[in-house]
Amino acid sequence: MRSAVLEPLASFRGFPDAEMQTRARRFYDELRRRRSVRDFADRPVPRDVIENALRAAGSAPSGANLQPWHFAVITDAKVKQRIRVMAEEEERAFYDGRAPQEWLDALAPLGTDASKPFLEIAPVLIAIFAQRNGALPDGRLVKHYYVPESVGIATGFLIAALHDAGLATLTHTPSPMGFLNEICRRPENEKPYILLVVGHPAVDCRVPVAGGIKKPLDEIASWI
Repeated sequence: MRSAVLEPLASFRGFPDAEMQTRARRFYDELRRRRSVRDFADRPVPRDVIENALRAAGSAPSGANLQPWHFAVITDAKVKQRIRVMAEEEERAFYDGRAPQEWLDALAPLGTDASKPFLEIAPVLIAIFAQRNGALPDGRLVKHYYVPESVGIATGFLIAALHDAGLATLTHTPSPMGFLNEICRRPENEKPYILLVVGHPAVDCRVPVAGGIKKPLDEIASWI
């Protein structure tokens, strides 16, 4: 068994209580402005903004630090059009019979349907893949652990980083999403996790009232 190689924690920054309280409140105030957006402008986004947000996502914790994710960034108009066609095909099957009525009832306040024009209009799509296994630096294959948890955390980092940069996002999950492997040329050991739509909100963007209603703290947390 290999022994761990450790180093001093040089990058951590602590703060006095008062500053911690201010920073925590400021971060909450910033993130509570975030809304899922379906009306996007076609205004382009600088590539380095996306790259730095992806670097932030890649800094997320993961099982055994194996980082079981891949982010395929799509900006080509023809590829986005192809994704829209295939996603809407799956969405029509979902809305026309695959989804149970209970699920459709839950979606009704959001006003969603099978039409997904934002997949073409938004300047950036990020297909997030979860890797079941991968290769170590020495070439050995290794099984990845806690894959959904790790990819979920990284996706949260990514959404927060994009919001902090002044961009809007939408987590889109057509089911099934296997067509993304073919379009993004990703191997079979990677499972599409989320298709993240990224860009600037349209000038006349409107969002569902229901989407902004979040549960209060006493319903989502408890002190024991």
